[in-house]
Amino acid sequence: MPALGARKLRELTAEDLDRWLEGKADSLSTATLRDIRSILKRVISRAQSRDKVKRNVALLCEVPIGQAGRPSKSLTFDQAEAVLKAAEDSPLHAYIVLSLLIGARTEEMRELRWNHVDLIGKPRATPPVPPAIMVWRSVRAGGDTKTRKSRRTLALPNRAVDALAAHGERQNLWRANTSRTWKDDDLVFVSHTAAPLDAANVRREFRKVVRAAGLSGKEWTPREMRHSFVSLLSADGMPLEQISRLVGHSSTAVTETVYRKQIKPVLLEGAQVMDKLFPESPGAV
Repeated sequence: MPALGARKLRELTAEDLDRWLEGKADSLSTATLRDIRSILKRVISRAQSRDKVKRNVALLCEVPIGQAGRPSKSLTFDQAEAVLKAAEDSPLHAYIVLSLLIGARTEEMRELRWNHVDLIGKPRATPPVPPAIMVWRSVRAGGDTKTRKSRRTLALPNRAVDALAAHGERQNLWRANTSRTWKDDDLVFVSHTAAPLDAANVRREFRKVVRAAGLSGKEWTPREMRHSFVSLLSADGMPLEQISRLVGHSSTAVTETVYRKQIKPVLLEGAQVMDKLFPESPGAV
């Protein structure tokens, strides 16, 4: 309402939008400004299709250059190991282990339920089925994951199995001994009041762990554990297509765009194979 909300849509001009976006550029990133313009374009297009307006003025506007976004970064292997070690005494130990070792989004982790966790698998099946978690929900509206391909089942590393098993035992003991009313909604991760975790809970506890690991708490956020997951896999040589499936992206293009700083920049495999096939150039000295 203080900005565009008070204007009648049929009276809105491209100049109004230009001024509004320029004002927002003082505090928002270019990517956010682009998203805002996209939303406006769709809204006005809907009105245009119902003869509420004559033209879509958002199509006439350019997106201004906004503020530089916070650069993404990832933990090195040594830093990640230090964070895992420091997290051992944290109530979010299992949360941090899972975030670093399977790369789930924070909104997926907070909605994870025990009936979507299999710590045993089917070792006698053919082929054997490993322990796994089903990343089928998130804290987004309606409980859906970010995209259709984000709904995925991920095998659990041994370290994650151990952390989840210990977490479950502590939670059962807490449930049995607590005098609080336990909200039995089957959530794997809850706050100290037995309520669902929110982003602030996770951020606050994660910063404590980061500081205990010898890093700056202000410089790291929980979402960078997912960036670290991508970076560590890429550094170890995992193909981009496999990384993309693990993080639940619709295509490798999304992975490259979002995690371009975490993906190994030089693709070595082709050159390495060709060096084996053609080890020397004809006439090489």
